Amino acid sequence: MRTSEHGTRGRAPTRPTGVQKRVLAGGSVGQFIEFYDFTLYGLSAVTLAALFFPGDSQLASMLSTFATFGVAFFVRPLGGLFFGALGDRIGRRKVLYTTLLTIGGATTLIGLLPTYATIGAAAPALLVLCRLAQGFSAGGESVGAPAFVFEHAPLDRRGFWLCITISATALPSVVGGTLIFVLSQALSPEDFLSYGWRIPFLLALPLAFIGLWIRSRTEESPAFQQVLRKAEHREHSPVREAFRENKVRMLQVIFVMGLTALGFYFLSGYFVSYLQETGLSREASLVTNAAAMLLYALLLPVGGIIGDRVGRKPMLIAGSLALAVLAVPSFTLVTSGSLGLALLGQSLFVLCLITYGGGCYAFFVEIFTTRTRFTSAAVSYNVAYAAFGGTAPFIGTYLVGSTGWESAPGWYMAAAALIVLVLLVTTRVPETRRRVDVEVAR
Repeated sequence: MRTSEHGTRGRAPTRPTGVQKRVLAGGSVGQFIEFYDFTLYGLSAVTLAALFFPGDSQLASMLSTFATFGVAFFVRPLGGLFFGALGDRIGRRKVLYTTLLTIGGATTLIGLLPTYATIGAAAPALLVLCRLAQGFSAGGESVGAPAFVFEHAPLDRRGFWLCITISATALPSVVGGTLIFVLSQALSPEDFLSYGWRIPFLLALPLAFIGLWIRSRTEESPAFQQVLRKAEHREHSPVREAFRENKVRMLQVIFVMGLTALGFYFLSGYFVSYLQETGLSREASLVTNAAAMLLYALLLPVGGIIGDRVGRKPMLIAGSLALAVLAVPSFTLVTSGSLGLALLGQSLFVLCLITYGGGCYAFFVEIFTTRTRFTSAAVSYNVAYAAFGGTAPFIGTYLVGSTGWESAPGWYMAAAALIVLVLLVTTRVPETRRRVDVEVAR
């Protein structure tokens, strides 16, 4: 069967099979575990700053903590390149076993690390090594799981399925935030600093084994199996082909995904510490942020459904416009010092992000063909997350500290959204909804 790359013939069945459902479950669990590991660091930033980066200046300690947060992101493109090329050669499923186990193990090790008071400067050095291991494996997991789900998803539900998978990245803030809240209430401050903070990190490895069991009951998509059969008869170099064929598309993914990376990590990796710095207690900060992340998880699939109906590009334009207009009011509410207004500000920010997410999360894998999808998407996605997501907490903390202006990160967010909006409107960003891989469709 022949069809154009933007054709709609060859539609996959809309009623998902048992294998498809297990793939969706496996992809979602993997995303949950990956972001559980990353989110714990942001949720525990104030505690980690005191234990691993002690000093006279709280601002300096926080900056050091968030710099270590960013380290994991800067190694993610290398992990994406390594695991992406491997996944395009031997299969997504095999690679996703390795990434899930590695990131679970690295997070568990953080929970076992001695602190600065015990071993001095070796403590933050070991913390950095664990973050590097997390980042390298997350470079493959963060894209491999969505690509795996995408290739199994019914053609007319791709946006919905991918947004379900990505919505699992918001639930760790709810689970982790609730767990830290319960522990902080049940334990004395001394006991929490001694061992209570470690418990959420130690749960990562058992969660990883659960994810491995679910993934063991899946299989590669028919589209990728067809690519593998063709690759047996000709040379296949995913890295070379990705950069030769997809340079423009990879640049488009970097700026499209850079905006959602910035917004998501302001929400999940920064706001809890940000709220504490502006007057709310740790418990109140955790509760309001967990509520906002739960709202994100519930509404993002709705954004995916709308994106399946109206297309990816309208959602990208609407979402970036909303962020450009509403980021500053959202951050102003967040820094009000009021519990209710802080929750309102985060909820308003979430509505902007899920509108944008209804387009971007399908776009970043849909724009590439099956043959080089993992490599192309992993490199561009992880570059975007390194440049914008990994730096968000550090830049937010720096802007507030250097200007004394608590809403300064909101202006940074609004400026980034405005730039992306202009690029979406003025450059040739394609509509990818129901795009069909020509090579596989033949």
